[in-house]
Amino acid sequence: MPLRSPWSCVLWDVDGTLVDASEGILRRLTITLEHFGLKPPTRGELSHWIGPPMFESFQVNVGMTPDQATEAVTFYRGLNKSEGYTVSARLYPGVADIIRDLHAAGIPQSTASSKPEVQVVALMDHFGLAPDLEATVGASPDERTLSAKSDIVREALRRLEVRGYDTSRPVLIGDRHHDVEGGADAGVPVIFVRWGFSWPHEADGAQAAVDSADELRALLLVPDEAPGAPDGV
Repeated sequence: MPLRSPWSCVLWDVDGTLVDASEGILRRLTITLEHFGLKPPTRGELSHWIGPPMFESFQVNVGMTPDQATEAVTFYRGLNKSEGYTVSARLYPGVADIIRDLHAAGIPQSTASSKPEVQVVALMDHFGLAPDLEATVGASPDERTLSAKSDIVREALRRLEVRGYDTSRPVLIGDRHHDVEGGADAGVPVIFVRWGFSWPHEADGAQAAVDSADELRALLLVPDEAPGAPDGV
């Protein structure tokens, strides 16, 4: 049966939403913080690191100055580049099928990630999702010029618009309060996925929250004859 979406375009966060890269992130953070004489996080503390830009996290989580955070980000990204952006990363179950089915239904999609864009491009290529995305958007390499979630969301919409796609009813899929807040600031509703690295309260303010790919699919794809959006959206 043909499918359609109640949304004109779909934006995707990456870390914690599409991709679980936590193993590599923890390893690189451990090396980086020990290099700077600081205690590395435990796996349980990763939720404080995954989501916001690393430039911000080094300041908030371990008290670095902006200059120190810049140096730490450079060191951390050097490790990432040397070992490869896709090492240890895996897709969350079911999300690739949703992306492919949205593409087949003619719904334009883009990433809207706080990861540096070069890494997002590498991940989408690695997992074979690039052909299903009309744009791939991430942070600038320095994670300062373009880093705020709201600005990244706006940039994703801008790139879709210049390619002629309808962005009148966008939705952002994310797993952290940064996604909810950034989406709200950009005027984009958020569907919150709970399989990432969030605390329960972080879904507050989202349009809807889901626990599985099947629940997410039901909010993004409906039978073509259905008259409106699914309940709860």
